[in-house]
Amino acid sequence: QVQLVESGGGLVQPGGSLRLSCAASGSIFSINVMAWYRQAPGKQRELVATITSDGSTDYADSVKGRFTIARDNAKNTVYLQMNSLKPEDTAVFYCNANLRPSWNSRSYHYWGQGTQVTVSS
Repeated sequence: QVQLVESGGGLVQPGGSLRLSCAASGSIFSINVMAWYRQAPGKQRELVATITSDGSTDYADSVKGRFTIARDNAKNTVYLQMNSLKPEDTAVFYCNANLRPSWNSRSYHYWGQGTQVTVSS
């Protein structure tokens, strides 16, 4: 069994910062790409940022220069530092990991349960 557990969401004023964390645990042989997605009310889930096992990153245009994704491979954890937050960033944020549960298995995508981020004055 693999679990992804997110933390760090909450209510913040416009211009503020939050740091999200997502720790993967359980039967894990290797983790390839880790990512953050978000889903605002009434909208489809969208990709926010990705990071590969060697640290290469990519971001949605809407968050470039404001959000930073990072990971700690020793802890199987991915982070999302969010600065200069805007009301339009309000959403449930989900982490995703593409990983192999064992040495002889293919890769699967796993999702966290989501954490609410609300940007409001």
